[in-house]
Amino acid sequence: MTGWNLAEFNIGILKYDWDDPRVADFRDNLDRVFAVAERSPGYVWHMPDDQMDAAQTDVGGPLGGNPRTASTLSVWRDLPSLEHFVWQTVHRRFYDRRAEWYDAQGQGLRLVMWWVPDDHRPGIAEAAEKLEHLARAGEGDAAFGWTHARARWGASG
Repeated sequence: MTGWNLAEFNIGILKYDWDDPRVADFRDNLDRVFAVAERSPGYVWHMPDDQMDAAQTDVGGPLGGNPRTASTLSVWRDLPSLEHFVWQTVHRRFYDRRAEWYDAQGQGLRLVMWWVPDDHRPGIAEAAEKLEHLARAGEGDAAFGWTHARARWGASG
């Protein structure tokens, strides 16, 4: 889609506190995974760590302030670029181990994607609104997950 980039937001609540040894392998590899993302074809931007940490722990903010929140907000040139990073890089090894660190019970939707103008960098309020929209209205062009994205724009994972 010319003139547009793909934004993605994912969120989860860790089973244990960030300083717990049971999440050490996850926590200690975040910089490595972000470095791979930054070098990946089609990568545009991700919310800096300090801003994401502030958003995650803001009790009055849209993410609820749970200190175990782990989320990412990023922008990619297109769906194939994001898919390649998610499924064909070191990210996949950590994704496959997500049950070790995240408690999926009661967390609801954990991923939303949407298109943004090339020069736009979304904030947490926008990301949370898109996740809420997806939960309320289901997948459509305004907010979607992998199923709609693949059916609509033809990528495969």
